[in-house]
Amino acid sequence: MRSSQFAVRNSQLITAFHSDCGAALPIVIGQKLFSLIKTPKRKVCFQVLYHYPFVGDKLIIGKFCALAKGVKFIMNGANHKMSGFSTYPFDIFGNGWERVAPQPDELPFKGNTVIGNDVWIGYEAVIMPGVKIGDGAIVAAKSVVTKDVPPYSVVGGNPANVLRKRFSEETIELLLEISWWNWDIKKITKNLEKIVSADIEALKVCV
Repeated sequence: MRSSQFAVRNSQLITAFHSDCGAALPIVIGQKLFSLIKTPKRKVCFQVLYHYPFVGDKLIIGKFCALAKGVKFIMNGANHKMSGFSTYPFDIFGNGWERVAPQPDELPFKGNTVIGNDVWIGYEAVIMPGVKIGDGAIVAAKSVVTKDVPPYSVVGGNPANVLRKRFSEETIELLLEISWWNWDIKKITKNLEKIVSADIEALKVCV
């Protein structure tokens, strides 16, 4: 995965990860994902846990997302069989215990984890397996997201719940229709002031 760095207030660097993510892991990363790092030698990025190729799930992150330090994605490989009396993973220790290895259909599988575009995930938030987070959403720091998040919603807590919508339903519908994150970089650069404003009429003119 390519990355580029630039200074912010002389005390931090921003790392922007580009979309040509290596194919070794089932992770799809959109354009201009970034996270903060404290020094040039120590990167502080998001973590993807229990992501085993044999499980078959993917982590898909959209374009222009911002992930704070300590964000964690828990994937389906973390799940244990829950239908029996014990949830302990005896099978991983071998020595005959592998005979009770659960079959794939005995393990909870919640599908791919999908993060939309222009999503901001706060400090040390945890995203659970199979969660879908809509475009423009904000996840508060240290939240545990266990269910899908609607577009342009602010969620927080453990488990995370919708605290408020960022804009009216009409504006959200227009923003999803405009999908500025799919514009080419030249068009985005030209219209940055409108993208970071809250003037939907001005943004509509750019389409």
